[in-house]
Amino acid sequence: MSRRCELTGKGVLTGNRVSHSNIKTRRRYLPNLNEVTLMSEALGRAFKFRIAASALRTVDHRGGLDAFLIKARDEELSPRALKVKREIEKAQASA
Repeated sequence: MSRRCELTGKGVLTGNRVSHSNIKTRRRYLPNLNEVTLMSEALGRAFKFRIAASALRTVDHRGGLDAFLIKARDEELSPRALKVKREIEKAQASA
């Protein structure tokens, strides 16, 4: 399973670990990923995503999963999230 947020695309970053004697060695900064279940009001079902904690706050701020996915760019979303976005757009168009 990749260490990438399914909604924002946030992934692993690299940098230097600097010791007390100023020796630099490469290290990895991992995103704070959590497995969460988000409810879609338009579809009336829940979806499980592996997203960053910052993305969870953004979803709450934008007013839920539907509003977040409609506003999100397609390049950032995972294939699963993109499929959910298409279903939500279709449900909102028919309603």
